[in-house]
Amino acid sequence: MRINVLGVGFDNVTMAEALARGEELLRSEGAHYVVTPNPEIVEACRADAEAMEAVNGADLVLPDGIGVIYGAKILKTPLKERVPGIEFGTSMIEWCSKNGKSVYFLGAKPGVAEQAAENLKQRFSGLIIAGTHDGYFKDDAEAAGWIRESGADMALICLGAPKQEKFMARYGAETGAKLLLGLGGSLDVFAGVAQRAPEFYVNHNLEWFYRLIKNPSRIGRMMKLPLFLIHAMGAKKN
Repeated sequence: MRINVLGVGFDNVTMAEALARGEELLRSEGAHYVVTPNPEIVEACRADAEAMEAVNGADLVLPDGIGVIYGAKILKTPLKERVPGIEFGTSMIEWCSKNGKSVYFLGAKPGVAEQAAENLKQRFSGLIIAGTHDGYFKDDAEAAGWIRESGADMALICLGAPKQEKFMARYGAETGAKLLLGLGGSLDVFAGVAQRAPEFYVNHNLEWFYRLIKNPSRIGRMMKLPLFLIHAMGAKKN
């Protein structure tokens, strides 16, 4: 069952349920994709019909940001819990390493995907890397071809929102992968280029605040959170 939060339908699942569904999709025929919207992405979807269609067309829509959880509560349609995309992705990569499934990494600056792949191979023995490529390409169809030629079972598409969601919706089947995950800046974290917030901030749902402290220039993007909550309160009144 999906919960409508300002037009985006979120799957009402726990992390364990999301992972079980991800594993099921990887075993299934055809192409499937997972998106992990936060309030900023929801706001982008409200302004972009193509993005909204791409997000809602996903096989699994996970509430990545704590703001989404708050928004759902405001609308009196609560979600079970936050399901952080990077944690979901890490667990799916581990599952692939244990089950002989290969993974392709697409996105980030030159060299980052390769470093992420190397770090994850050291972390998860048996992980099969089908291939990597940075996010600086001009032809989406060509990029889909790289994944198809690699024979990857799963692909991390880290191009930023909503570009990655539109890519998966349009070219997912052409990649030949069973499962595609749209995971934004996760490759930077896997590569060690960026750090995830310390445990205190994660446990208290303050990752957004940590990112703002580390990079004050994000203030413009962070303002999407109060805007999102204002829109949720307005939708509740209606």
